[in-house]
Amino acid sequence: MKREKIVELFRRLRELNPTPTTELVYTTPFELLIAVILSAQATDVGVNKATRRLYPVANTPQAILDLGEEGLKSCISTIGLYNAKAKNVVATCRILVERYGGEVPRSREALEALPGVGRKTANVVLNTAFGEPTIAVDTHIFRVANRTGLAPGKTVRAVEDRLEKVVPDEFRKDAHHWLILHGRYVCKARKPECPRCAIRDLCAYRHKTVTM
Repeated sequence: MKREKIVELFRRLRELNPTPTTELVYTTPFELLIAVILSAQATDVGVNKATRRLYPVANTPQAILDLGEEGLKSCISTIGLYNAKAKNVVATCRILVERYGGEVPRSREALEALPGVGRKTANVVLNTAFGEPTIAVDTHIFRVANRTGLAPGKTVRAVEDRLEKVVPDEFRKDAHHWLILHGRYVCKARKPECPRCAIRDLCAYRHKTVTM
């Protein structure tokens, strides 16, 4: 996709949603970190349901350590893979308490060293909690980037690297929120809703739908 089209694509997405953010509910960087760890193979709606039970009881690393793995499981049992996630969350909390004074570190390397935290999670935390212009590529962004021709790539990392090169600086901080929301609600996996798509004339997808 040519630069003029890319600028217009993000200009339109910004016009529709000037201040996008995650749909995960959180009030601190730590709450966001835990919510993103829990969101693997789960919906934001499902994660928010679980954290509404968890955070009033324990919303700091030490509080979750005091709650214990079994207590944590009882709060997040509605989420898929909750056993493994509880183990990772407790291990992460222990590291945060022992190495970082209970604070969430602001470096990619430190974040990715935490149990249950990969590159995508680190990017979300760096962007949403700390305002860094990172782009977290999930299944929605991967789909949108390839379908539209914005940043085609065969792997998640390839798409991320391409987006880092082509997204203009003025849109970089909010780009991943716009693309995620577009993929979640318009450019859907099974049947994209092309008739109501704000960027359909810029999109390279050859199989655009004519009905919703």
